[in-house]
Amino acid sequence: MNAQLLVLAKTPVPGRVKTRLCPPCTPEQAARIAAASLADTLDAGTAATIKRRCLVVEGDHPAPEGWHRVAQRGVSLGERLAHAFADTRVSGTGSLLIGMDTPQVDAGLLSAAARRLAEDDADAVLGCAEDGGWWVLGLRDPAHGRALRHVPMSRSDTGALTRAALADRGLRIVELPAQRDVDTSADASAVAKLCSPDSRFARTVAELISPLEFA
Repeated sequence: MNAQLLVLAKTPVPGRVKTRLCPPCTPEQAARIAAASLADTLDAGTAATIKRRCLVVEGDHPAPEGWHRVAQRGVSLGERLAHAFADTRVSGTGSLLIGMDTPQVDAGLLSAAARRLAEDDADAVLGCAEDGGWWVLGLRDPAHGRALRHVPMSRSDTGALTRAALADRGLRIVELPAQRDVDTSADASAVAKLCSPDSRFARTVAELISPLEFA
């Protein structure tokens, strides 16, 4: 089975992204951190062994060369996720969706997740986040993404509720390693330590957040 990678993202506009970083960051600094996180995520996706790549974006952020681009639809996050799977569906191709909040995820991890989704015992792969949400969801049949429409998002039980919604459809779910995503400045500092020191995210956090921690 072939697989495609979907990256769900917001254009890094001050006041519209990473608002939980403020304070200590200003809206402009938070947008710079979001931009670095998105850029590193797209780089990892470009390097991954995956057939097709698509940026599902809110706003006018361009897709990298070789990527497809689809505008987000829907009001709630659950609706936008469901539409992301539906609007990018390709016959015979599974979909692996991640956000822009885990810049520590590399090409090897994404490639491994896609391979796991292709195995016969997996209808879905789910990687939960340390805060109770999830950082990746892969569906062998993207039509099952409609199960997300009514799953409450951004809660400590979102991962568990997502798992239950998929199980209710009879899907065989394979768990992937948990990751920490970036919501707060403490998250950003912790995740930066998991990234390569010369990554955009690590360098941006070192410039903008690290000095504030010692102010």
